[in-house]
Amino acid sequence: MQQKPTFLGQNKPLLCCMVITETADQAIITARNAAFEGADAYGYQICRMDPTQRTEEEIKRVLRYMGNRPVYITNYRHGFNKGKSDDEIGDELVDLAKWGATLCDVMGDYYHREENELTMDAAAIDKQRRLIDRIHEAGGEVLMSSHVLKYTPAEEVLRIAFEQQKRGADIVKIVTAGNSAEEEMENLRITTLLKKELDIPFLFLSGGTHCRFHRMIGPALGCVMGLCVQQYDARSSKDQPLLRAARAVLDNFDYLPKERL
Repeated sequence: MQQKPTFLGQNKPLLCCMVITETADQAIITARNAAFEGADAYGYQICRMDPTQRTEEEIKRVLRYMGNRPVYITNYRHGFNKGKSDDEIGDELVDLAKWGATLCDVMGDYYHREENELTMDAAAIDKQRRLIDRIHEAGGEVLMSSHVLKYTPAEEVLRIAFEQQKRGADIVKIVTAGNSAEEEMENLRITTLLKKELDIPFLFLSGGTHCRFHRMIGPALGCVMGLCVQQYDARSSKDQPLLRAARAVLDNFDYLPKERL
C-alpha cells in the first residue's frame, strides 16, 4: 500500500495552496493551476464545498488530481456546515482521513464552543482526544486550531500552543492579529518563540491590517507551512499571499544564520 505524503518531518517549510470551491471540478482546476506555480501541498476547505458534491467518489477524485502532495483538510462550522453538530463534523473528518486526506483540522473548541476556540471543559477535551485517536487510526495526521483573531501576547499564545500539544495534535495552529507595525514585529518574535519552545510543528498566523509580512516570512522563521492562494477571488482570503509571490520569496530569501568564515 502506498504511503500517504506527510506534513511531518519535512526539512523545509511547505507552501500550501488553499482550495475553496463549491464543486469538485472547480477544486481540480485550482489544484492543477497551483501545481505549476509551485504548490508543495494543498489545503482543501471541505466546509465550503456543496454538500451534494461531498461524496466519497468526488472527494477521492479531487485528491487524486492533487497528486503526490499532502492535503490539509478544514471542516469548520461555517459555510455549508452551519447547523451541523460538532459530532457530525468530527465524524466527517474521520471519513476524509480514510478517503486519503493527510492532515485534519480539529478545532480547539470542538464539543464546547469558546470565543478563542480553545475549550478547557474536561468532557470536551476528552472527546477531542478520542477524535484525534480516531483520525490517527484512520491514517490521518491532526492539526489543532484556535482562531483567536485578535492581537494576543506571547504568554497566551504559548499557553494555547502547549494545551493543543497536550491533547495529542501533531501540529499546532493559532491565528491572532496584528494591527500596527509593533504588533506585527511582536508576532514575528512569537513565531521564533514557538519554534524554540514546542516539541511539535506549528503554524502561527495573523490577520488584521498588519499581517502580510508575518504571513510571507513566517515559514522562514519556523512555521511548518505557509497558506497561499492560487488567485484572488470572491472566496479567497486576502490575508493569504499569492502562491507565485510566496514561492518567489521563499526560494530567494536567504534567511539562514551566517556562519563565520
